[in-house]
Amino acid sequence: MELLDAHLVPAVDGVAFGLLLFVVAAGLSLAFGTAGVLNLSHGTLYAIGAYTGAELSDGTWGGLALGLVAGTAAACVAGAGLSAATAPLARRGHLAQALLTFGLALIGGDLLIQFFGADELPVRVPEVLDSSVTLLGHRYPAYRLCFIVMAVLLAAFGTWVLTRTRMGAAVRAAADDPQMLAATGHSPRAVHTGVLAAAGALAGAAGVLGAPIIGPGPGTSENVLMLSLVVVVLGGLRSLWATFFAAVAVGEVQTLGVSVAPELAPYLLFAAMAAVLVLRSRFAEPAAGAGAAHGPEGSGPDPVARLRGRLAAGLRRRPLPARTGRLPGGPAWRQAAPLLVLLGVLIALPALLDSYSISLAGSALALGLLAVSVTILTGYAGLPTLGQTAPFAVGAYATANLADAGWTAGPVQIVLSALAAAVFSAVVGPAVIRARGTTVLMITLAIGELTGAVVNQLKSVTGGADGLVGFPATQALWGGEGMLEESELYTYALVVAVVAVALTLLVLRSPAGKLLTGTRGAEARMRASGHPVGRYLLVAHVCAGALAGVGGSLMVTVQQYLSPADVGFEIAAFALLAVVIGGTTSVIGALLGAGLIVATRDWVAGSWPGHGPLLLGVLFVATVYLLPRGLAGLRGGGPGGGSRPVSGTPGTPGAPGSEDRPPSAPAPTPAGKVSP
Repeated sequence: MELLDAHLVPAVDGVAFGLLLFVVAAGLSLAFGTAGVLNLSHGTLYAIGAYTGAELSDGTWGGLALGLVAGTAAACVAGAGLSAATAPLARRGHLAQALLTFGLALIGGDLLIQFFGADELPVRVPEVLDSSVTLLGHRYPAYRLCFIVMAVLLAAFGTWVLTRTRMGAAVRAAADDPQMLAATGHSPRAVHTGVLAAAGALAGAAGVLGAPIIGPGPGTSENVLMLSLVVVVLGGLRSLWATFFAAVAVGEVQTLGVSVAPELAPYLLFAAMAAVLVLRSRFAEPAAGAGAAHGPEGSGPDPVARLRGRLAAGLRRRPLPARTGRLPGGPAWRQAAPLLVLLGVLIALPALLDSYSISLAGSALALGLLAVSVTILTGYAGLPTLGQTAPFAVGAYATANLADAGWTAGPVQIVLSALAAAVFSAVVGPAVIRARGTTVLMITLAIGELTGAVVNQLKSVTGGADGLVGFPATQALWGGEGMLEESELYTYALVVAVVAVALTLLVLRSPAGKLLTGTRGAEARMRASGHPVGRYLLVAHVCAGALAGVGGSLMVTVQQYLSPADVGFEIAAFALLAVVIGGTTSVIGALLGAGLIVATRDWVAGSWPGHGPLLLGVLFVATVYLLPRGLAGLRGGGPGGGSRPVSGTPGTPGAPGSEDRPPSAPAPTPAGKVSP
């Protein structure tokens, strides 16, 4: 009883906070599970309601009612607009949707700040609710108890609508069998729009009612989105009540967990999210990996599999460019020309730019290596990732701590940082490589957020939220002077980047790279041939992690400081956008995309202060709509164009209907060409 008495208020707070997340997550689950839209702008819909409710609140019941109506309506309209925005991407998979909605979130967040201001707005509730009640001898806010009652009623009402009404039947049919729904005279498109409008209305209503709990301010939308994603993953997409209990559990971890076990609370949510996703991906996969064709990797195929292997080997001996990745190309000098032109431009930059711009170019090279590592995983291995900033952070903090310990030689920092990132990727790799599509996005997102939690908590190594600064400058070679001038740092970054990219291209053009490309394009055939696909993917994950670690090391050397914002979720989204800008299989395109992002974020935005997120959001949206195959796709259409769509075509990893496709399922997309 003493323990209950000591933690009663945090426990009730956890229920209120969890039910707030439930209302938001219910809309997110509805949009994803029914309309098939991975909406990373859902937190912005919450913020629309929260800002509107706070602006209209005046401490009266009329103000509360007006705010609720206006905030819900505004978010509902935004949700309907989101339906129109995502309609052209219906066959391009969830990766394109994620990038588009993240861009819309950046635009919406900037507009909200411009309209309502950057400070957190106060929220005034009616006097009756702005008081305390006695709860088992403790004083507790009356408003939060009232909110708990409203959320429970909303859960019951939502379940009744989905299970007992014709509207709910139409929604379920739109998710399960849209063709049958259309045959009954209902428009799946109209249902899709209605679902997203309803999801927006839920988020807006949660924003208005939850503003006294999670007030509108900087970072609110991202915080709400991340926690709602955790709730959706833990609760699944099948039951509102499962989402309800998952939300309450998340709320308790966020409040009661912080008071009981503050050291563990930051890790519990995303660790649970990753564990659930990994278990689901393993149970979704057939036990034999590729059906009955062969046993576990490394144990050797059975007689039937050996026969299949011989047949597949015979097929591989035939000159089938679309299947083996040996597409006809021009002379070697023509294929190398883009690399040489880019290298010439990069070498000439110090003579053309001022010191600040040269520093930005060095940062772009660091982000470019991170983007190339994402290219390896997304374009070649078929593992779209939002968590490659985790090994990037490992390499960055390794370099900063090595410099602080007196290890200032650049080659030593690069090698040890790459090694540390590779070891990290080898540890988390088995949790990633067995999943596909959206599940990979969510697992890698959880890994990235867990790494961010470690960065904030492990202050003795990372400096926590304050970051690291003041460590000795890096020496280009042993015994030299520390590099302080922007031109020296840029030259060092350029040399390291050229070596890293050259090695990457050599590997991708080698037989090992062809095996990885074959795994991406025809995984079932590779498995039937006896190839250890899991090992190939794990090696690719480790090598991509090492490359990201090199990028993190360069970033620290160029910037001479390191903060958690340099390795957060936003940077992961930027790296993925750079890959989409360039073309998912183009190494040069990834570098160009990284340069465009850095120029937009830091150089162009400098002439329009305070609008960097808006400009980046516009870049996200324009890229998704105007460059479905990236810059590399502009060089030629068809399969030989050196690029793939943003997230594949139907039947490929990342396409609609194949997000959780087991590795043994066929993938008709050809292996494709290794782009420079």
